[in-house]
Amino acid sequence: MFSQVKWNHVLYGVRVAPALKHLYFPFGSFKITVGMAKSALDDISGSGAFLRTASTFRNFISRDQNSQFPAESGRYHLYVSYACPWASRCLAYLKLKGLERAISFSAVKPIFERTKESDEHMGWVFPESKTEVPGAEPDPLNGAKSIRELYEIASTNYTGRYTVPVLWDKKLRTIVNNESSEIIRMFNTEFNDLAENASLDLYPPHLQTQIDATNEWIYDGINNGVYKCGFARMQGPYNEAVKNLYEALDKCENILSKQRYICGNTLTEADIRLFVTLIRFDEVYAVHFKCNKKQLHEYPNIFNYTKDIFQIPGISSTVNMEHIKLHYYGSHPSINPFGIVPAGPDIDYSAAHDRDRFSS
Repeated sequence: MFSQVKWNHVLYGVRVAPALKHLYFPFGSFKITVGMAKSALDDISGSGAFLRTASTFRNFISRDQNSQFPAESGRYHLYVSYACPWASRCLAYLKLKGLERAISFSAVKPIFERTKESDEHMGWVFPESKTEVPGAEPDPLNGAKSIRELYEIASTNYTGRYTVPVLWDKKLRTIVNNESSEIIRMFNTEFNDLAENASLDLYPPHLQTQIDATNEWIYDGINNGVYKCGFARMQGPYNEAVKNLYEALDKCENILSKQRYICGNTLTEADIRLFVTLIRFDEVYAVHFKCNKKQLHEYPNIFNYTKDIFQIPGISSTVNMEHIKLHYYGSHPSINPFGIVPAGPDIDYSAAHDRDRFSS
């Protein structure tokens, strides 16, 4: 997901982030010195468009017991934020595959805070107690105060962003992987000897080509598309991003008018990857990221599809809407400077849907 920075400088009435590379004005851009700690706001091109930085830790857990990271019960821990869609899809896999006994997990606080006294970086932090923020808990393994500290334990030379999810190796005290698309693939196959739902395959061989192609346009237009809308700093990049977003949503609506799931009548990886964005759409992205051309509930097939996925056993426990709203509205002062959280719309995704009209 994203880190953030503390806004504490003023330039001609405009608040400036110390870790921001450029501040864009209608008449040009202003260069600002960048600190070592990076945030999502550094991922901005010269044209004012948001460009996501790739994940860094890319090791793979294998069922091969001779591998560097073998699949072992109790060895790995998943750090998540309920607010983060990328982390939430990993948590969804943990629940769907029945891996809670094999892989522990914990969640950080929803609102970014200062991660070190030595600089201005704002990011994911742990609460001081289990009662401070319901749903979040102190780091149970390393006593870290922030996700940033975990990265610094894993690598003394790390200079990237401090993101979740983090898949942690308790034995080697290091980060195995922080790329959600790879973590879900590991959870799907490599822990089947330990999974309660080992027969569930969300990336079956006969659908892999279709799933990969679907993931590509959904990621670009929708998963990452909402961020390209929300973090754009010029009208042109926003216009392009919002156009692509709604073309992709229209495509989803058309597909889902003919079949239960996005790749047919079988639940797949592509559905989980799409769902984590859809469940946040009307509550956050429509307002906070200016994705308001059309709200999700105005797409009857997508809306009912979202309720359908939400009601799969285990999925609803991965959706903490309070954390989601607190994070987005409270952690991006360049977008919502006063941190006010909207009251609604409080959509009931447990309500009846019509998706069982399709065979599954």
